[in-house]
This record gives sequence, structure tokens and C-alpha cells, in this order.
Amino acid sequence: MTKLLDKAFEKASKLPELEQNAIARWLIDEIVSEKKWEKSFAESEDILDKLAEKALLEYAEGKTKPFDASQL
Repeated sequence: MTKLLDKAFEKASKLPELEQNAIARWLIDEIVSEKKWEKSFAESEDILDKLAEKALLEYAEGKTKPFDASQL
């Protein structure tokens, strides 16, 4: 465990039980959410590669138009 995380847990341990539980739930939820995002991005890497290849091919074939911000 890092010193900073250890310090955070030390400070949290001095809070009332209800607040400790709220912090614990938040931290667990954040960790679970981060793992889900990591998995989603890892699984989408092949799809993103294929989309990028398709976009580059369409550009090379002249099938794309330049972006015109004035049309926004």
C-alpha cells in the first residue's frame, strides 16, 4: 500500500462508522467501475482499429470531406 493511501485510511478510520462505510462503498464502486472501463476498452481495441483503417481507406479514396466548423 502506498503511503498516501495508508494516510487516507488512517484519517478515514477516525470518522464515524457511517462515514467510513460511505467512503468504503464509494471506493469499491470506483474500483469496480474502473475495471469495467478497462475491460470495455480492451475489448473494443480491435473494433477501433478496423474503424480507423476504414476511415483512412475512405480518405485515400477521396470519399471524405474536410471538416467545416463554420457549418456548426
